[in-house]
Order: sequence, then structure tokens, then C-alpha cells
Amino acid sequence: MASANNVTELIITGLFQDPEVQRACFVLFLPVYLATVVGNGIIVLTVNISKSLCSPMYFFLGYLSLVEICYSSTVVPKFIIDLLAKVKTISLKGCLAQIFFLHFFGVTETLLLAVIAYDRYVAICKPLYYTAIMSRPVCHHLVVGSWMRGFFHSIFQIFITIPLPFCGPNAIDHYFCDLHPLFKIACTDTFVVGVIMFVNSGLFSVFSFLFLVSSYVVILFSLRNRSAEGRHKALSTCASHITVSSCFLDPPSSCTCDPPLPTLRTSWWLCSTRSSRPC
Repeated sequence: MASANNVTELIITGLFQDPEVQRACFVLFLPVYLATVVGNGIIVLTVNISKSLCSPMYFFLGYLSLVEICYSSTVVPKFIIDLLAKVKTISLKGCLAQIFFLHFFGVTETLLLAVIAYDRYVAICKPLYYTAIMSRPVCHHLVVGSWMRGFFHSIFQIFITIPLPFCGPNAIDHYFCDLHPLFKIACTDTFVVGVIMFVNSGLFSVFSFLFLVSSYVVILFSLRNRSAEGRHKALSTCASHITVSSCFLDPPSSCTCDPPLPTLRTSWWLCSTRSSRPC
């Protein structure tokens, strides 16, 4: 399908229209975002300079925090700046770039959470083989594989979106660029493209969620014959990871709610994403 774009700039409607509410959101979200970046930055720095934090779990944790900084910074800085702008605009190319990096880092982070779940499974269920299974080369391959899967997922999304014609209107009913609100302003039927995107993203999310759940079901099953102290020690290493995974996978479900709840809830999630870390 040939692209026939008359639209080069998009208008983002934003969270709220009331200037007072937008300023209040600016005051609320800016320090939370900065705390998220600084907190994750400290984790990355600590893991890299501390010789005592050389286990695979902390190796994955460092990359998870790095991806978290990138993921939040894809959307949040512009979102916060736009809270003080009367007209919120973004170029079409900038919109596509935002979508690419949002999905790239989002998928990479989901896969890293799955990798950490696998790491906890091996550590608890196969402790005698942990060092051999989670060797340094294996850890590197798992991290590189997560980044590569995120890249190919995102580039596929963009390659399907680029040919769509955008001839007006140019207002996106959202506070950042994403596929669903962008499809709404395309000058063609996007049903087939939407189904492809659903299969590409939706099934990936479902399988990731099932993998995380099944990992911890197996862990809980393997702990049934251990002492109370042993179960507590094993589960204490998983509690924060379960919390992080739940927070990460929950906000998309809020899209079924009525606005402005999902947008406000998701914006808070993007700014403050996962302050709890597996440790």
C-alpha cells in the first residue's frame, strides 16, 4: 500500500485540559520520574562497581534497571514538558520513533523479568547445578537475546505502521504516541493491521505472563517438603520480583476502564515504574 501522508505533525490531546490540573501533575510526576532515574542509575552503578554483587541475579538486575531508565525516558520527559505546553505536538517521524523505542524497551524488560524468574527457578529448584546452568556466557546470551527479541518485535511493528496513510485529522487522543491511538487517525481500514499487532503483542504478553506464573508455581511446588525457614528464605528472594512483575503486567489491563483512570494510572506507572527490585 503506497503511503500518502499529508500529515507531518501530530497534536497530542494530553491527560487533562485544565491548566491547573496539568501544573499539579507536573509537580507530582517530575520528582517521581527523577527519583526513578536516579534510583535505577544507582543500582546500575552499584552492580558494576561492587565485587560482591557478581551473581547472575545482580547481573540481570543491573540490565533490568538500565532498560527501566531507557523505557521511562522514552515517553516521560516529553509528557512532563507537555504538561506546561498549551499545544502539545510531535512530528510523525518522532511519533514513530517513540513507538519503536517504547515497544523495544518494554519487550526487552518483559523478557528480562522472565529471565530473572528462570534464574530464581534454577537457584531454588536446582541449587547444585546453579553455577553450571547460569554460567556467565549463558547470562550474556540471555541478556543479548532479550535485547534482540525486543528489537525485532519493535521493528516489525514499525514496518507495518509506516505504509499507513495519514491525511487528517492529526489529533491523537492520548498523552503519548502508541499504535492504537495512531491507527484511529489513519486514512484507511486498519482492522487487519490491528489484528496483526494484537497477535504480535498480545500473544507475546500472554505467553510471558504464563511463563512467569508457571515458574513460580513450580518453585512453590518444589518448596512443599522444605522447612518453614527454608521456604521463607527461598521466597524472600522472589517476593520483590513477583511485585515488580505484577506492577509491570497490570497497567495494560487498565485500558478497559473508563478515562481518565487508565491514562492517569498508566502515566504514574511510567513515571514511577518499579521502584521495588529483586534483591
